[in-house]
Amino acid sequence: MAASASASSSVRQARQLLADRLAELRRDAGLTGRELARRCGWHASKSSRIENARTAPSAEDIRAWCRVCGAEGRTDDLIATLRAVEGMFVEWRRLERAGLRQAQEARLPLYERTRRFRSYSSWLVPGMIQTHAYTTAALEAIRRRRGLVDDVADAVAARMERQRVLYEGGRRFAFLVEESVLRSGVGGADVMSGQLDHLIVIGALPNVSLGVVPMRPDRARWPAEGFWIYDAAQVNVELISGYLTITQPSEIAMYAETFAELADLAVYGARARALIQAAIDTVE
Repeated sequence: MAASASASSSVRQARQLLADRLAELRRDAGLTGRELARRCGWHASKSSRIENARTAPSAEDIRAWCRVCGAEGRTDDLIATLRAVEGMFVEWRRLERAGLRQAQEARLPLYERTRRFRSYSSWLVPGMIQTHAYTTAALEAIRRRRGLVDDVADAVAARMERQRVLYEGGRRFAFLVEESVLRSGVGGADVMSGQLDHLIVIGALPNVSLGVVPMRPDRARWPAEGFWIYDAAQVNVELISGYLTITQPSEIAMYAETFAELADLAVYGARARALIQAAIDTVE
């Protein structure tokens, strides 16, 4: 799926689900949209715009809606849903406005509570298995491109700290990378060579599956945007414009299916190491 389509469809679906829940409350209360708007003190068309997801409700709108429908007990749940919808897609400039270190640290609790990780990358080596030098080069490139404050050293330290979950018991990791990731990267030849050597080491860990999707002209599944699946609870997608969080079970299932399809195309073990070694030989 295209990155922009994925972001817009995911957020649009979540907004419509919230709108549908509000419409259900109105119908259960035996009110027309016009009557609900009148009792809330709104313009006559506002309730219709909210129910059709053309206008996003505010927390205060939801409080008024639930009060008029006699459903005050649903208020907190619906406002929590609203906050989740608002947080689904976060532009990088918002996520990183306090610097790269904070953005790295903010994800640590998610990593700590997850037991099964699935990661697919078509752009860069996944952060969890990057070397210090590769991470430094990648974050420095991001800092320069986005004009951020220079806290790269602290951000790198935070990412390296997060990698400890790789070695803590009870967690399983499945990494898929496109072969192109092995041959085009950041930091120059020495950094890439060290990173590729590190992939061979990581691939030998007993709790890690490392697959490489070979370049070929007749693929059954084309490359997708990079994404992480955390247990069966959440998907995060890194887009050019921002960071997408998906919690809808149906959409999580779509990403899990895509991961399985890409995993079927990948090679593992000795065949994956051969592709990595071939990339090392090219770099050197």
